[in-house]
Amino acid sequence: MILGVLGGSGLYDLDGLEGVREETVVTPFGHPSGPLVRGRLADREVVFLARHGRGHRLLPSEINYRANIHALKQLGVERVLSISAVGSLRDGIAPGDLVLVDQFIDRTYRRATSFFGDGAVGHVSFADPVCADLGDAIAEAAGEVAGGGRLHRGGTYVCMEGPQFSTRAESLLHRSWGAATIGMTGATEAKLCREAELCFVSLALVTDYDAWHEVEAAVTAEAVIAVLLANVARAKEVVRRSLPKVGRPRACACARAAAGAILTAPDAIPAETREKLKVLYGRYL
Repeated sequence: MILGVLGGSGLYDLDGLEGVREETVVTPFGHPSGPLVRGRLADREVVFLARHGRGHRLLPSEINYRANIHALKQLGVERVLSISAVGSLRDGIAPGDLVLVDQFIDRTYRRATSFFGDGAVGHVSFADPVCADLGDAIAEAAGEVAGGGRLHRGGTYVCMEGPQFSTRAESLLHRSWGAATIGMTGATEAKLCREAELCFVSLALVTDYDAWHEVEAAVTAEAVIAVLLANVARAKEVVRRSLPKVGRPRACACARAAAGAILTAPDAIPAETREKLKVLYGRYL
């Protein structure tokens, strides 16, 4: 079992990795955000990637999400834990809390969110966008980690384009939908992991109340980082404790998510597109 970890704002590495080596991976969809860091933690293999690149160089809309997820697939990753900063849309979810998201509302519009296209049409099921089995392991590990805020299991993540934070009107709208958190990367990663047949879980680190709260100040980058840095150590410990709990082989449906999803006849798919999709769907084509 190889666990892939996607780190966001404030989480640029993993402590305690042994036998560390960097892998520069080129994918059919271009270059990922940077080198992938491989090593062993808690006697399990881990591949870590900072989604915004080293030095936090990439806006959420500039990230090559397809390359990031394809690179993880190329290195044999089967399960992905996405860790990211989010704003809270609920009174009961406070800065410093952790949320294991289970649904997404995608409001992005400037990014590629599918591996399909260029002559290959496919539609995967996305009704339940996170892996329940992997979520159980992460939830158990998070419950063991002391310090910081509470853990909330479940909640809808609104994925906005950014890079600006919400207007007050937008924040109140998203809150009226019953959503729990708002961020800028989660839905895109979840969609691509499902298409790539990777188990996916989003661990959201709450940093602020977005712009809806009547008492708390509206979100700023400075405030986000202050809360986030206090939670990063907790997130790293969740990763370490979750590894022994993640079993093998996978018994969930994620591993066959694309079975029957491709509608285009194999002989009608252009040769160049078939080559791009070989790592992902070679067994179906």
